[in-house]
Amino acid sequence: MADDDNSIRSVLRLRPGIVNLAGYDTGATSGAPGKKAKTAKDTATSGPETADLQERLWAEGTRSILLVLQGIDTAGKGGVVEHVVGLLGPAGVRYTAFKAPTPEERAHHFLWRIRKRLPGPGIVGVFDRSHYEDVLVPRVHELIPEAEWRRRYDEINTFEADLMAGGTKVIKCFLHISYATQRQRLLARLDDPDKRWKFHESDITERAYWSDYQLAFSGMLQNCSTEDAPWHVIPSDNKWYRNWAIGQILLETLREMDPQYPEPDLDVPRLRSRLQPPY
Repeated sequence: MADDDNSIRSVLRLRPGIVNLAGYDTGATSGAPGKKAKTAKDTATSGPETADLQERLWAEGTRSILLVLQGIDTAGKGGVVEHVVGLLGPAGVRYTAFKAPTPEERAHHFLWRIRKRLPGPGIVGVFDRSHYEDVLVPRVHELIPEAEWRRRYDEINTFEADLMAGGTKVIKCFLHISYATQRQRLLARLDDPDKRWKFHESDITERAYWSDYQLAFSGMLQNCSTEDAPWHVIPSDNKWYRNWAIGQILLETLREMDPQYPEPDLDVPRLRSRLQPPY
């Protein structure tokens, strides 16, 4: 089913063609119901409906969702998990934060570790980073030949098409922030004793590769946004907008899926009689 023109999925869905991230406003708030306070309130207000639909998905137990969160350091993947995914019932969520591959993982095909963490029936799977790391970091740091990371685009598209065919809805969100915003967020971590544990000096080192990462992200978006599994570019300089937008994309997807509670074969009158006193 095609997205409605007024849906946030339609507003933020990547359009076909050459991708130049410099042309995307990282501070945009397209489609938001208002400014910060009103939009944050709308995020919280939408939570119960999203949770209800997720419970139905869990009860139905036949389909699943994979929410892919991709973005540079400090883009807000963890914030989305806390403020959006945190509104869902934990029994029906499977969260995975992918780090650098271990020696065992590097010995296998790059999708090996991804397949092990895919959501089962009824589950909303959340990937904080994902299989897309394997067309980003290797490209930026020249860890594998260009022909290899380019070939991975097609492998990923086939992989995601298979997921969709098997009943897993793939939602892909690229959290797009500016160079200046990343600097501010890194400084904020240093300035807050309660957030210093999140700080890694390597984040500063990686900033030297900012332009290279922007090209890698552009290639990822351009080559791996398909009709059934499109990328959504989420302006993420404003945390409140980022959370609202991704929450709305998840809600719209669940509404479209329209999961239903199963109809159990129960003899209700007989079971009610068994629960009469003294039971």
